[in-house]
Amino acid sequence: MGNGADKIRSHLPHSPVPSYSLFLNKYCMIGSTSTLAMTSEKTWIWQGFSICYQTQGTTGPAVVLVHGFGASWGHWRKNIPVLADFCRVYAIDLIGFGASAKPKPGEKIAYTFETWGQQLADFCREVVGEPAFLVANSIGCIVAMQAAVSNPDIALGIALLNCSLRLLHDRKRASLPWYRRFGTPLLQRLLSIKPIGEFFFNLIAKPKTVRSILLQAYANAEIVTDELVNILMKPARDPGAAAVFLAFTSYSTGPLPEDLLPLLPCPAIILWGTSDPWEPVDLGRELANFPRVQKFIPLEGVGHCPQDEAPEVVNLILQDWITNYEL
Repeated sequence: MGNGADKIRSHLPHSPVPSYSLFLNKYCMIGSTSTLAMTSEKTWIWQGFSICYQTQGTTGPAVVLVHGFGASWGHWRKNIPVLADFCRVYAIDLIGFGASAKPKPGEKIAYTFETWGQQLADFCREVVGEPAFLVANSIGCIVAMQAAVSNPDIALGIALLNCSLRLLHDRKRASLPWYRRFGTPLLQRLLSIKPIGEFFFNLIAKPKTVRSILLQAYANAEIVTDELVNILMKPARDPGAAAVFLAFTSYSTGPLPEDLLPLLPCPAIILWGTSDPWEPVDLGRELANFPRVQKFIPLEGVGHCPQDEAPEVVNLILQDWITNYEL
């Protein structure tokens, strides 16, 4: 058990608050990398569409977990049982992802952060029933911040895990190398041609390709298991999945994290896997300069999805943050 605690301490800040140490032994004993049995998935109807979510825990404050692009509530499978010891945990599949409905883009649903933010806010009001702590990864961070900014009553606080920096956004392209500045819009136009876009999606929506992408995102290759690959692959087989994927790849507008952070109605903390190849940690640190950000916690040697790659560390930090929250 000492080795487990040492491993967790190696990821924590050099001067952690004392309460981190109080919980180390408990979490090493739990072994939060285990995928404990969950209750059955639940369904919520939002704007006429079926939305999948998972919930666990009967006491304590509400916590809502928000996945990133192409993922689902299953990406939080190592966090839900641990957090449920002291919280009522909810994990939602955003519309277009996971087991939620995937309506055709542009007809009844536009796949934008404003849409997903409103979905999350309505979920907090209609399902959770009270303000909640929002914990998000990647593009889910933009969703969580958008939800809180547009609906200040739904969020107690926000934890951002490797927040998407949206480096391909229209307003950021000027700073990219010339080949990316001009190549990205060209690729987006090509993918907007339905046969080409569907051909591209079918090329990447294969277990071998998904595994290869995950091996880029994760610093520890041992975490990239068949279970993880299947979590991403299963929704990709649903009707409408290709159209949602292509709609998002062409989405280069909407809010940036630096647009939303100054407007947050609640405090935030930022966790960042320093080995993330997609969202550079040095750029992530700049987000800590906004007044609402209480702390920036680098997770050394961890990739883009800390909640899955280093759940013992993330669960511990989240417990400390939530249990020490003051109104």
